[in-house]
Amino acid sequence: MSLQKRDGRLHLGAFIYYAGHHHAGWRHSESGAENMFKLPYYVELAKTAERGRFDMLFLANLLYVQPSEGAANGMLDPVVVLSAIAGATGKLGLAGTISTTYSEPYNVARAMASLDHISGGRAAWNIVTSQLDLEALNYGREKHPDHALRYEMAEEFTEVVAKLWDSWGEDTLLLDRAGGRFADFGQLKEVDYKGRWYGAKGYLNVPRSPQGRPVLIQAGSSSQGQGFAGRFADVVFTAQQSLESARQFHDAVGDQLAIAGRARGSAKIMPGLSPIIGSTDAEAKRRHEELQELITPAMAVEVISRFVNYDLSGYSADQPLPQLPIDLVASSNGMKSRVQLFMDLAYNKKLSILELGRIFLGARGHLQFIGTPERLADLMIQWYEEGGCDGFNIMPPVLPGDFSLFVDEVVPILQRRGRFRQDYEGDTLRDHLGLEK
Repeated sequence: MSLQKRDGRLHLGAFIYYAGHHHAGWRHSESGAENMFKLPYYVELAKTAERGRFDMLFLANLLYVQPSEGAANGMLDPVVVLSAIAGATGKLGLAGTISTTYSEPYNVARAMASLDHISGGRAAWNIVTSQLDLEALNYGREKHPDHALRYEMAEEFTEVVAKLWDSWGEDTLLLDRAGGRFADFGQLKEVDYKGRWYGAKGYLNVPRSPQGRPVLIQAGSSSQGQGFAGRFADVVFTAQQSLESARQFHDAVGDQLAIAGRARGSAKIMPGLSPIIGSTDAEAKRRHEELQELITPAMAVEVISRFVNYDLSGYSADQPLPQLPIDLVASSNGMKSRVQLFMDLAYNKKLSILELGRIFLGARGHLQFIGTPERLADLMIQWYEEGGCDGFNIMPPVLPGDFSLFVDEVVPILQRRGRFRQDYEGDTLRDHLGLEK
C-alpha cells in the first residue's frame, strides 16, 4: 500500500556548534575556530540563516569542560549571544539552550521573556536536563541526578516557568500616561506554586512577551523525553538514522501529544541532519574522508568509552566493539536512546571501535548525508512527504563555509520544488512554525 504524501513546507533550523558539528571540524583549515568566542562570527552565521529564510538559529549550551584529545571545549552563554544577534536580524527565530537541572525557574522565565521582547517575538527555549557529573561538580553538587528524576524535575520546572509567563495577561500593561496607570495590576495572576523541587510566589517582572510565550523546544528521544514533549514541546529535536525510525518516532510523539490532550502535529519534529555537500558524489566523499582522517584511533576509543560509560582502553581501535553488559543502557545516566542507537549500529554492521567512533564523531549520532545538493534535497523532501519529520535541524560539519554552501545550493532547490518558503510571511517564530500564540 502506497503512502499518502504530505503537502506543505519544511521547517529549517540552523544548529550552530563550535566551528562545526564534526568533532574534528574545528581543526579543518576552512573552519572559523579562531572566532568561536567573538560576536561577529555568530552574527554572520545568523545573517546567513536569515538570508536562507530559516525558521531559527539554535545554540547549544554545555556547562563543563572535558579535556579530551582533539576536542573543542568552552562555550559562550547562548542567551547572551542571541540577545546580541537579535539586534542584527529582523525575522530569524532565536533558540537558546538552558538546563533545568542547573537553573532556577524565575531566572529562565525572565531571561527568555526578555529575549522575546527585545527580538520582537522570536525567542525559543531549548529545554534540556544536562548529562554529566562534571556539570554537577561545577555547581557544587556531588552527582548528576538520575535520568528519570531529571525529567520529573524538568516537568515541575517548566510548569513554574509557564505560570510565571502567564502571570501577565495580554492587556495587563497599559502605559496610560494621562490616567497614571502603568498597568492594570488587578489583572496580574499571582503564582503560588510549591512543588517537590521548585516553587514561586509572586509575579514575573517582565510583561507578557510578543509571542505570549516563547517557543518551547525539547531535545531527547527516550520514553521520558517523549512524554515530556507530549506535555510541553512546540518543537522536538531528535537524532534519527533512517526514514523508518524517524516515522516511528514521529508517530510516537503524536501518540504522546494525544495523551496530553493536544492535537497530533501540534509539535514540529525536526531531526538533526549534517550535510557534506559536493558538486559530485565523488567530491563530497573526498571531503568526508578528509574530515574523518582528522579523527585518530585514540580519539575514537576515548570518546566511545565515555559515551557508553565503559572503559575500552584495553581494546585496539581496530577491534569490533565488544559485547557490553546487557544492562548498560538501562544504567546509563546520559542520552539513553542515543547510546542504544549506536550499540545497535555497531553490532548490526560489525563495526570496529574506530569505525563506530568516526561515525559518532562525524555528526554525534545525527543523520549524516554525503553527496550533491540535488540528492540532499531529494532525501529531505522524501522524509517530509512520507511522515518522517516536519523539517530538519541543519548541522554543518565545518563552519561557516558548509552552512553558506547549504543556503546557496540546497535552499534554492527546496524553494523551486515548493517545499520551502520564498520569504518570511510573519514576524514571530510562532508565525514561521505555524504555531498558535
